[in-house]
Amino acid sequence: MNHFTISWIDIIIVVCYMAAIVWWGLKNAKSNDSQSYFLAGRSMPWWVVGLSLFAASISSNTLIGQSGDSYSTGLAVFNYNLTGVLVMVFFAIFLLPLYIKSHIFTIPEFLEKRFDSRSRYYFSAICIIGNIFLDAAGALYAAALIIKLIFPDADLQMIIIVFALICASYTIPGGLSSAINTELIQAVILILGSIMLTFFCFERGSDYLYQLYASNDMLAKLIRPIDDNSTPWPGLIVGMPILGLYFWANNQTLVQRVLSSRTIDQGRKGVFFAGFLTLSTLFIIAVPGLISRDLFPGLEKPDMVYPNMVMQLVPTGLLGMMLAALLSALTSTLSAILNSTSTLFTMDFYAKVRTGASSRQLVAVGKIVACVIVLIAALWAPQIGKFGSLLKYYQEMLSYIAPPIVATFLLGIFSKRTNGTGAFIGLLAGLAIAVLMLVFKKDIFGDLHFLLIVPFLFVSSALVTYLSSLCFAKPDSAKLQDTTFSLQDFRHELSVAYSKPWYINYFNIALLLVVSCIAILIIFA
Repeated sequence: MNHFTISWIDIIIVVCYMAAIVWWGLKNAKSNDSQSYFLAGRSMPWWVVGLSLFAASISSNTLIGQSGDSYSTGLAVFNYNLTGVLVMVFFAIFLLPLYIKSHIFTIPEFLEKRFDSRSRYYFSAICIIGNIFLDAAGALYAAALIIKLIFPDADLQMIIIVFALICASYTIPGGLSSAINTELIQAVILILGSIMLTFFCFERGSDYLYQLYASNDMLAKLIRPIDDNSTPWPGLIVGMPILGLYFWANNQTLVQRVLSSRTIDQGRKGVFFAGFLTLSTLFIIAVPGLISRDLFPGLEKPDMVYPNMVMQLVPTGLLGMMLAALLSALTSTLSAILNSTSTLFTMDFYAKVRTGASSRQLVAVGKIVACVIVLIAALWAPQIGKFGSLLKYYQEMLSYIAPPIVATFLLGIFSKRTNGTGAFIGLLAGLAIAVLMLVFKKDIFGDLHFLLIVPFLFVSSALVTYLSSLCFAKPDSAKLQDTTFSLQDFRHELSVAYSKPWYINYFNIALLLVVSCIAILIIFA
């Protein structure tokens, strides 16, 4: 592995930054009661929700994985973010109001309100496992890659443990309020640092980018042929939206930030703000990764592209700031995961077993669980290196986990006939089908791209859920209150929104976001 030297000025900047983040997180801690600890008192304005959501979403998979994938396959990796933004619009308009009206702490709790406790326990367990072995371990592994460049002789496991302790030091005592307040700083530093890195990339490689675009090179295109190895175009329609719904609408780590908003309107605007920030990743992550093909040809591991850009393009002094920006993405992701996963276990399992537990007891259990989570993730993180790349590791696992969950949520919200027994049977069947697909993928689908396998799992799970529901009684009307989509309520919201000035009408903001996505797709088609 290549390694580089770093000045003491830059090291001091990074150390001071990390110390400041820990201090700021502890200063803004809220742990007096469960609502304060797990949901920051449901008091956050839209701009805080948006910045926090963006910072939490820029995981190791996004920052390091997507820049590496752009290096090896071109801009098509941005399609995940582009379809993700469209999913965010759908989520904000149709799903978010139901989440907030039902006063849930966790996304699995919504399944219990709509179906029954069986679905809640199943999904919560899946979320906890995914958060630990996919998200938390991935963030720790990515951080270790960066530190390993600077200190090549350092033990990988030891780096991971130290980094985990830094993140845990303010997240565990302070809860969601600490995580969100630190994410505000981290989001600003991340955006400024990424803009700065993009500038240095364009300064040296803009001619290469222009040549690719002018020559109609496939590397500079978002729409790829059906046999493309990275993102075949049907995958944008039938695969990515399903994975995007799981990531943005069913992911406790991200949705928990939206649940902390003071109103539905503030939550929606926060999601849209995060959507506009997400569109910027085309220029601050994907494009620099593509330019790096010319700047750093022949890198053995795509995951090392972003670290190479940081270490080789940024001058002394600014390098410290850029490293701080990089660590911001990783620390914000890990702190978000720790808080959301401890919330899942505490509210979905412990609180159900110990029904008489006080608010302070719930907070104490949440802190203990967070300690256990970070320990397990730290021990597993070194194993990720065996999977080739962070992006491959994350996407492959998610493509089997997500479809049955998304099918259950969509049927629950848009089909009043779906019941608890049908949902639980569908979830178990989806898990069984996913395992069979994972084991016998070559025999069943050959070399079919995983994005094109996703809809098979989604449709099969949805069919099992709905047909199973028909075999049992209709759900009680109480189960449909504030958990299912109502066309009448939607029309009322529409009329109220358009009675307000155009610039605060959230439908207009959503339309602007959709138009921006279409414009990018046309320009880079």
